[in-house]
Amino acid sequence: MTFHPLDANGRPLDEIALEGMQVCCIVGVYRAERHTPQPLRLDVSLYLDTRDAANRGGLKATVDYARLSGELRFLLENASFRLLEAAADALCRYILAPPTPDLHRAQVQAVTLRLAKPEALSGGTVAALAVHRRADEYRYAVEEKSFGRVDVIYEDGGAGIYRLRLKPGGAIATHEHREMEESELVLGSGLWLQGAPVAAGTGFRWPKGFPHRYDNPSAHEQTVLCVDRPAFLPHDEIEVPLPEGGLTRPEGVTYYPPGASEGAHG
Repeated sequence: MTFHPLDANGRPLDEIALEGMQVCCIVGVYRAERHTPQPLRLDVSLYLDTRDAANRGGLKATVDYARLSGELRFLLENASFRLLEAAADALCRYILAPPTPDLHRAQVQAVTLRLAKPEALSGGTVAALAVHRRADEYRYAVEEKSFGRVDVIYEDGGAGIYRLRLKPGGAIATHEHREMEESELVLGSGLWLQGAPVAAGTGFRWPKGFPHRYDNPSAHEQTVLCVDRPAFLPHDEIEVPLPEGGLTRPEGVTYYPPGASEGAHG
């Protein structure tokens, strides 16, 4: 199937491709697949107008593919999708969502995404799915919160993907979860986690009952990408007092390669 999306003036959009990304993750419906990570191959084509980037330079007019690849890897490693179809839809919804200011990238107008499970079948057969989506196909719920707002990127019975957008001076109070499994990736470069600065591109998995909080002391909105399994349960956002010994952090995982930071040029 040929996919050649056009801009509002009828001109073909430019294509940025991420090819051959390999992620080891939980994806599938069978018992063995639900407990054992397997390799997944991801190929993505992003469609947008890159003329401004070519003429002016800088990533705000295009896409920082180093950062985006880390964000997609984080989602695949933490959402534990049951179906390739669900994984593809969730990733497309994330890619095509209007970018937050701290992402410093242009709006992607359309996407082609292919997922393949090279070891799911015997005899050398590869199970794969390819989808084509446009930004105008999607709508995103927005929830106003005391700390700012939440963008609901994707939800199904098994997982939810959210952008937590902390306004300047905003804070997500110390809280814990007792039912949900939660993973978070820091997107903004001005956030504090557990009372100390945290680098953009750092991901965390929060054990159940582990108190955590975010603060935004900066003058700009800062974003956290959040995966909850199952999808967010309001009654499981339990505010708790500070522990006697203070807040600690689990070991973080770096999802952005060196140099993939605010103001970098590709």
